[in-house]
Amino acid sequence: MSDTKHSASDTASWFLSTARERLAGLLDSGSFTEFLPPTERAMSPHLALFDLPAAFDDGMIVGRGELEGHEVLVAAQEGQFMGGTFAEVSGAKLVGLLRAVRDDAKLPRTVLLLLDSGGVRLQEANAGELAVAEVMRAIVEARAAGVTVIALVGGRAGAFGGAGLTAATCSRIVLSEQGRTGVTGPEVIETNKGVEEFDSQDKALVWSVTGGRSRRLIGGADAYCGDTVAAFRQAALAVMDRVPAFDLATLQAEQVRLAARVKRLGACESAAQMWSALAIPDSQSVRNMDDEAFTALVAGVEGADHDAR
Repeated sequence: MSDTKHSASDTASWFLSTARERLAGLLDSGSFTEFLPPTERAMSPHLALFDLPAAFDDGMIVGRGELEGHEVLVAAQEGQFMGGTFAEVSGAKLVGLLRAVRDDAKLPRTVLLLLDSGGVRLQEANAGELAVAEVMRAIVEARAAGVTVIALVGGRAGAFGGAGLTAATCSRIVLSEQGRTGVTGPEVIETNKGVEEFDSQDKALVWSVTGGRSRRLIGGADAYCGDTVAAFRQAALAVMDRVPAFDLATLQAEQVRLAARVKRLGACESAAQMWSALAIPDSQSVRNMDDEAFTALVAGVEGADHDAR
């Protein structure tokens, strides 16, 4: 077991931290070993064609380490590099990690995905779309082989597009209030449907629709935590021990849960209406309560439990 001491980064904001800062604070001190580090210069071969700078790790960090003594594999997207987008090299690094744990029972049986992505990199669209499909398949195959895959979402880019789909294939999803997730990002909706349909500059609207609190209340995430590295570490530890079997019974139970959610919330036109439908007293207060009060609220809301998935 490694030295589990953690530094002052415990109190650092997950939202504001870089991918490497998150990993440094999340994992036990000195336990992280990176695969294909920046010194290997595994960079995108395409960005130079668009006169864009590349990154030596292509915005994807993969490796292994320990979480309070538990061996884990990790992959972290750098949301500050091209929005953490999926592309040829970054996708291949993640797919390779997932296929390795699928095939090698000697590797740690838990994978932590620190998602921070707006989706596919437009400059590498075909390769990025293929990468997302391969990642999702690799997660499903890893889970079928007995691997736990946990998505941690709380960065600037959130988890949209391919990242949102990827999160949905994981064993468990952890979100902070600042974390957002969905299939289509607010800016994309506004661009295609107009500001009348969705105003991406209306932050209250964006967070009420895609933010961590709304997702947790409707059962779109399995755990909610505060915006610190320490909070994400504790949340990850908590969900690692309550992962359902990946079998037909689990999938059938999840289908029943989702059908019930559509029946109950499908006619709602806003997050506030959904919260009211969930019988939350003074639903407007959800936005303003502190994390401790919100966690207590979730415990009493029917439908927020996501253990079926």
